[in-house]
Amino acid sequence: MTSQRIVIKYPPRLVDKPVLCSLAREFHLDFNILRAQVSPETGGLMVLEISGEAGNCKAAMERLAVEGISTQMLSRDVVWNEHRCTQCGVCVTLCPSGALSADPATRLVSYNPERCAACEYCVYICPVEALQVNF
Repeated sequence: MTSQRIVIKYPPRLVDKPVLCSLAREFHLDFNILRAQVSPETGGLMVLEISGEAGNCKAAMERLAVEGISTQMLSRDVVWNEHRCTQCGVCVTLCPSGALSADPATRLVSYNPERCAACEYCVYICPVEALQVNF
């Protein structure tokens, strides 16, 4: 069993189609939608966590590509600029997934992209704009 966080972007022509439901049934996958933005005019963008057998996850990603839906790993899209960060820790208090944390001894902030749900709370609160989410 494997789990991965991905970003999918799909065209307006697929907004009213049960794309994820079909994939879940056909490839025996579980989906956790972490974030979604869907519009009939512009299409959709979703941040998902997909769980299932590794081969099934890969086959599902290939099917999405055939349907004209682009996919990429979430960790490529969430950016923390460590050099810009002033270590104020404001983002740590708002991070619901625990992707941002502070060492209790040194109070230095660290970022774990594997845990990030791309909720963007940190982006809005960071006073020096050290965090960005790019889709």
